[in-house]
Amino acid sequence: MRAMVLDAPGQPLRPAVLPRPSVGPGQVLVAVRTCGVCRTDLHLIDGELPDPKLPVIPGHEIVGEVFARGAEVTSHEIGARVGVPWLGGACGHCPYCTSDRENLCGDARFTGYQQDGGYAEYVAADARYCFALPERYSDVEAAPLLCAGLIGYRAYRLAGDARRLGIYGFGAAAHLIAQVAIAQGRQVFAFSRPGDTESQAFARRLGAVWAGGSDEAPPEPLDAALIFAPVGALIPPALEAVARGGTVVCAGIHMSDVPAFPYRLLWGERCVRSVANLTRRDAREFLLLAASTPLAIHARAYPLASANAALADLRAGRIDGAAVLTIDR
Repeated sequence: MRAMVLDAPGQPLRPAVLPRPSVGPGQVLVAVRTCGVCRTDLHLIDGELPDPKLPVIPGHEIVGEVFARGAEVTSHEIGARVGVPWLGGACGHCPYCTSDRENLCGDARFTGYQQDGGYAEYVAADARYCFALPERYSDVEAAPLLCAGLIGYRAYRLAGDARRLGIYGFGAAAHLIAQVAIAQGRQVFAFSRPGDTESQAFARRLGAVWAGGSDEAPPEPLDAALIFAPVGALIPPALEAVARGGTVVCAGIHMSDVPAFPYRLLWGERCVRSVANLTRRDAREFLLLAASTPLAIHARAYPLASANAALADLRAGRIDGAAVLTIDR
């Protein structure tokens, strides 16, 4: 099979022809149709995630069809379309796993990081962590649902019943969860890089009631703020923007260091919390929501061989929405 491989942090991905993965007990072999390009892939390539499997095939927003099933797999018929997300498996018996918090399992395994992912023609995946996808979305549209959507949804859930919701970093995850929030009657306030008028206009087109730079204050206090940009320096202004009792949710797997800030920003029962990965419950709930709430998914398609170009465009902020690799056979 063709694949794009990371040999070491700091290097571009290498095109390769590799043996097709074998399928073990409890696994399915998925013939990949599309795979989203996520900012977490940049963190992997930049060496910001510890102890990756090397060499590794990145990619954890995988859409494909079941090509083969291993022993003991009774779900996911051959030919069924499935999605494979970031969380690729967990131990199943620790206190976290037995309380539906497998995202916190100490033995969790992650797709495209600790096991090979979807920048390839085939991927082997744990059948328990593969999900049927809403039919209303094409393969290109469905790919961002598997991380931008799922992580965005988990962050959104942690914001509680906030009616005025701030979103910092208006990329793939933000453009999906903003639509969900607006459909549920909430007001969205979008924050982009200072001077990024294109992202601000994009947010307004999706229904944001206000859009401005991350160095600006919103016109009224927020009930909660979601930070999708991996920038620790955004936490103090987000705390400044939320009202007493408000929550700031940090949604990235990696974030730059958080600067010191005065206690007065946290006082008033404000709260800062992180999102760690996702659970299968998140996947089931969000995919049902995506099936019933028509989402306008903005995605730019690249062929598999252009994965390095897609990553460069993502790094430079040249993509409104999501980047998605397409695999043609």
